[in-house]
Amino acid sequence: MSAPAPSPLAIVDAEPLPRQDEVLTDAALAFVAELHRQFTPRRDELLARRGERRAEIARTSTLDFLPETAAIRADDSWKVAPAPAALNDRRVEITGPTDRKMTINALNSGAKVWLADFEDASAPTWENVVLGQLNLIDAYTRSIDFTDPKSGKSYALRPADELATVVTRPRGWHLNERHLQLDGTPVPGALVDFGLYFFHNAQRLIDLGKGPYFYLPKTESHLEARLWNDIFVFAQDYVGIPQGTVRATVLIETITAAYEMEEILYELRDHASGLNAGRWDYLFSIVKNFRDGGSKFVLPDRNAVTMTAPFMRAYTELLVRTCHKRGAHAIGGMAAFIPSRRDAEVNKVAFEKVKADKDREANDGFDGSWVAHPDLVPIAMASFDAVLGEKPNQKERLREDVAVAAGDLIAIDTLDARPTYEGLRNAVAVGIRYIEAWLRGMGAVAIFNLMEDAATAEISRSQIWQWINADVVFENGKHATAELAREVAAEALAAIRAEIGDEAFTAGKWQQAHDLLLQVSLDQDYADFLTLPAYEQLG
Repeated sequence: MSAPAPSPLAIVDAEPLPRQDEVLTDAALAFVAELHRQFTPRRDELLARRGERRAEIARTSTLDFLPETAAIRADDSWKVAPAPAALNDRRVEITGPTDRKMTINALNSGAKVWLADFEDASAPTWENVVLGQLNLIDAYTRSIDFTDPKSGKSYALRPADELATVVTRPRGWHLNERHLQLDGTPVPGALVDFGLYFFHNAQRLIDLGKGPYFYLPKTESHLEARLWNDIFVFAQDYVGIPQGTVRATVLIETITAAYEMEEILYELRDHASGLNAGRWDYLFSIVKNFRDGGSKFVLPDRNAVTMTAPFMRAYTELLVRTCHKRGAHAIGGMAAFIPSRRDAEVNKVAFEKVKADKDREANDGFDGSWVAHPDLVPIAMASFDAVLGEKPNQKERLREDVAVAAGDLIAIDTLDARPTYEGLRNAVAVGIRYIEAWLRGMGAVAIFNLMEDAATAEISRSQIWQWINADVVFENGKHATAELAREVAAEALAAIRAEIGDEAFTAGKWQQAHDLLLQVSLDQDYADFLTLPAYEQLG
């Protein structure tokens, strides 16, 4: 008697979408189901391990490089696989969600790489998850176009040799996809995003002279990198493409991962193409992990923590040194400024800051960097062109002058800046505005001339939480308390209503966003990720 066929994935509580059958094919869903069966149990174990690691940090208020992996760090002989041609020059990368207009604009932007984002820049509505995949399929088959219903402006792809190389970012390990379930258990969002994209596009990308390339977010340990590597090996065998075709760039955006950079590259070495310095999530991770470590771990206003802060320089310089020692690309952080169409002076000041930031990264040895808007591509490009010239990267700069001790990465108290009352007001205002848009299905939102994503909301609510729990006193003498946060939030909500009018306010999700921000900022039981309770409220 033959074994019963594995039960198929069920699509749960989801309205049918146009052309969804092109994405949710039986074969693609069977692949995702197999990924779920093979790898979700290990995902669950690793999430539990995160909790154990966090409890250990709460007990010790410190971190160190791992003694059990010292041999890997000491062994100078290993390197990651050489970069494929399509990923050898990454001097400017643009980030953004996979909606139809952004897909065309990002590919056309002049950047070398587009980070096609199913993670922090995308609210995981079923529509965004499925139609984002469809947009990428259409882009690769050159059957994508878009006409803006408001302006009537039409968008179409440039010739193939002018388009950015796509590096897709699936959701982090902590998020599930409630609309795809196997025997009543939701599939991890990471496996849905990776699985659908890989299954439909791996061979198509190889035929285009590229490949299935990924950014891996929210990684907290080399064991999580090992899980991804095993998934890549399985997936390549499953569809019958050569091992090593997949390439992954890992975001070092958690404080624990910063102590395991070499080990992360080692685990992925046949599939690794680099590491990236992700600023906001990194700060969020520091607050999350050291939230009960006392005053020496209290961060000032987020905008006061620049990349020149000693502990941030330690992190970025160690990243460059680690990558180049192992033959990997080092990719710098985000320039989040959104140019104003109305204020040339604002643009002038901001462009100068962006240029200084990108000049610093290029001179520090980074091989590329991120921007959030097409207008910033030429600025970042000029900074890297000035250093790289005709070279595709500067991996030969080994930065052997860099020596970072374990304590340097968490020396938060080297900062002179302190939390301010205005910083509290900004965190509340940005948090409410971002969450409101996210609840309506928008993950990348321009707020106060900056492109904000979920990492922004995380650092905002974490800072409010930390300042209250550390009993911070602001420069105006006010104590950070739950009552003060509620007062500031009420003022922010009233200001938004006055700004947009009663009709737009009522039509939005403003009160819901206000309540959710206060919930995750004031609860003593700190939520690991804001997006977990937020996802329960997402339409």
